Amino acid sequence: MAQARIALLSNPRSTGNVKQLPCIRAFCAERPDIFHYEVEQADQIGEALKTIARVKPKMLVINGGDGTVQAALTELHNGGHFGEATPPVAVLPSGKTNLIALDLGAHGDPIVALERLANLAQADLSPHLVARELIALRCGPGEQRPVIGMFLGGAGLADTMLYCRDRIYPLGLPNGLSHVITAFAVLLRQLLGIRASFLPPDAMPLQVSSKGGMISGRFALLAVTTLEKLLLGGDLHGRGSGPLKLLAIEQRPSSVLRGVIAGLAGRLGRGQLNGVHVEEADEISIEGDQSSVILDGEMFHASIGKPIHLSPASPLSFVRLAA
Repeated sequence: MAQARIALLSNPRSTGNVKQLPCIRAFCAERPDIFHYEVEQADQIGEALKTIARVKPKMLVINGGDGTVQAALTELHNGGHFGEATPPVAVLPSGKTNLIALDLGAHGDPIVALERLANLAQADLSPHLVARELIALRCGPGEQRPVIGMFLGGAGLADTMLYCRDRIYPLGLPNGLSHVITAFAVLLRQLLGIRASFLPPDAMPLQVSSKGGMISGRFALLAVTTLEKLLLGGDLHGRGSGPLKLLAIEQRPSSVLRGVIAGLAGRLGRGQLNGVHVEEADEISIEGDQSSVILDGEMFHASIGKPIHLSPASPLSFVRLAA
């Protein structure tokens, strides 16, 4: 099989692909340097990567939402299909949230992003490569096959993500408007203390442990990430020196307001704020009763006595487009 500069792995069920995939197929049909492989379900990604490895591409491009990226990263980490020669990964902005694509400078039209990547692949990629740490999630300390991702949301943040996915997205509104409505609902709930069935629910109590200590309570926002771009803007500068960036904001209006202001000002973690916890850790565990966390679109449950364990995974090389 001839070598291709780019292997494109597409999930036709991703939100953006519902409209864009026919154009992407047509684009690939005119580019013999692109090997296009489509999967319908996450459990097909292993076989897809096994086939793609035979092509020995210069770059692996993932065309799907954050959940598709997470499934591909998990298979890349656990499957060993490329041996020691895993190609750098690029991500098209084809999902609802696209946090990973945005972190890598990909936004707007997926076809435009793919064309830019195809042009980059014709020359030396090294100026455009960035190393990214990954999160390995295990639901038990002895679990051998972790799930790999880059952004985890828990507590009130997980509830908000589920609220947006289950209550707002089905309205069929544009993504941007859906996110604005969700943010307004969170504002009513967190800052004004309004409770109603059409608003996100109360966060369940959680216990978060790391080498820096333990915090417990109800959190309006709990995030663990290796991404550079964060929900509140700016970069985290917490205590510690690990690759996992932890942000936890207690569920009190004053704490939420402090966290939002510090985030917008790019000063999260630069000073102590009451109710706002920022840390950079090597390992993190999350434990709670009937609490959920979401790692790049996939849900996991933390329970008493069975915490979720987070640790760094081997970093991967990614292709970053200029922002």
